[in-house]
Amino acid sequence: MPQTLFTPATLGKLQLKNRIVMAPMTRSRANDNLPNELMEKYYKLRADAGLIITEGTSPSPNGLGYARIPGMFSDAQVQGWKRVTDGVHAAGGKIFIQLMHTGRVSHPANMQADTKILAPSPVAAPGEMWTDSNGMQPHPVPAEMSEADIALTIAEYADAAKRAIEAGFDGVELHGANGYLIDQFLNTATNQRTDRWGGSAENRTRFAVEVAKACAAAIGAERIGMRISPYGAFNGAVPDAKMDAMYLRLIEELNNIGLVYIHVVDHSSMGAPEVSPELKAKIRANFKGKYILSGGYDAARANADLDAQKGDLVAFGRPFISNPDLVQKLQNGTALTDPEPGTFYTPGEKGYTDY
Repeated sequence: MPQTLFTPATLGKLQLKNRIVMAPMTRSRANDNLPNELMEKYYKLRADAGLIITEGTSPSPNGLGYARIPGMFSDAQVQGWKRVTDGVHAAGGKIFIQLMHTGRVSHPANMQADTKILAPSPVAAPGEMWTDSNGMQPHPVPAEMSEADIALTIAEYADAAKRAIEAGFDGVELHGANGYLIDQFLNTATNQRTDRWGGSAENRTRFAVEVAKACAAAIGAERIGMRISPYGAFNGAVPDAKMDAMYLRLIEELNNIGLVYIHVVDHSSMGAPEVSPELKAKIRANFKGKYILSGGYDAARANADLDAQKGDLVAFGRPFISNPDLVQKLQNGTALTDPEPGTFYTPGEKGYTDY
């Protein structure tokens, strides 16, 4: 029987009602970095997805790069997220939290007092970022992480994973994509270190692997996935000649830890370089857990790729913004509502819970 978007799937110890994943999307509605009632409503409305992956959530006060993104490092944040997970579970859904440390993609105006902007190397991200207090501002030069900074950050990820389970999440996605901290260690444009955290493929994958190991020790590998973006160009990431070999090494390490899924970003539908089909096929062949496809999918292409065994689950991003009933619409072939890009990151319910 062909696998379609609407057949159930197993993910670790979870039973998913379909193969549709709501992709993680920053929406900047967490005032004071706290999940709230509005966010509970937003996620609950989308609980028909087989799996929801939340917006990027910082495991550390140092990782709150953007305005109004949530964290998972305080008791108040655990309580805020608990209402979200309770709402999703009551509506029959499953939900993973995405842990995203923004690293150098940050600005002091978006951060709390006594924090620092950290990265593998002291290289500023290109371009500017929004701050609520001063509008668009250039990215500052980050501090190069010391061994102590690296050890503390890995511990913060593990602590955030524990807090996520306490808050009722079914699991954790580690954001190793799109030029954020884990990806900053993987990418040669952002990692210019000459110690054990930089240089060779083994060294550049070390931070991702150590974070995954620490989180697996904290909550179990069957509750952890990782998102990666080979060939990604977001936030100043640049491909290099040894990229394929590095990602295959990373996959091997993640297999040894026993991660439940790999979530591969392909933003070529939005103008980024295409991820090499050969690399995707090799990751698919070598990774022992589930493979989540993503990148501009519609139902027909998703079903074709599932049927061809290119992946096990398919992530949908922007269509979920303006179609809380996306699963039903995909099943019925109903036309989708277009989102309003001007409301993607604005505070309040407009463009968030009013579709």
